[in-house]
Amino acid sequence: MTGDDPYAIRRRGLMLVLSSPSGAGKTTISREILSRDARLEMSVSATTRPKRPGEVEGRDYFFVGEEEFRLRINRQELLEHATVFGHLYGTPRQPVEDALAAGRDVLFDIDWQGTQQLREAARADLVSVFILPPSTQELERRLKARAQDSDEVVAQRMAKAADEMSHWPEYDYIVVNHRIAASVAEVEAILTAERLRRERQVGIGEFVRGLREG
Repeated sequence: MTGDDPYAIRRRGLMLVLSSPSGAGKTTISREILSRDARLEMSVSATTRPKRPGEVEGRDYFFVGEEEFRLRINRQELLEHATVFGHLYGTPRQPVEDALAAGRDVLFDIDWQGTQQLREAARADLVSVFILPPSTQELERRLKARAQDSDEVVAQRMAKAADEMSHWPEYDYIVVNHRIAASVAEVEAILTAERLRRERQVGIGEFVRGLREG
């Protein structure tokens, strides 16, 4: 059973991964989809990076020290982890596994390294989408427009973008983010189709038996 619908077919949740170079729009797309879909929840990562202005502990990230983070790796408490721009990021395992078992979908805003690890750990539950910018020039413009990073950091992110974009063949779907509204609609279409996959509808056999028995 999913949600409050007594006629809903019992379903296993899925892990929807959105990846992109910094500035290509995955975070904006993620927030828009989350605001429109009550069946989707955000995976909150742990990180050793310092908290940015406006970020909230437990909502944006779990901010931890490097020693604690490495202890979590050793205890196998993370589904995936990676080093990005000198800081550690990782996904706590238990909340995700609980959500999937309950038929809830979990959204991940992670890079290609984390996606590779999720694929190894739980391929059947994974739906991966890579977001591309319409051009290199537009990517740089978006990075500068955020006004979150220094010119030096923007240059580092642009240098890293080419390598990040080379991993597009590893993803199930590709979305070129010309306009946020169109990209959101495309990701929502992907999510709808993947929810209807027969293997994820674990209660379909029971449902059909009920139909046959009248």
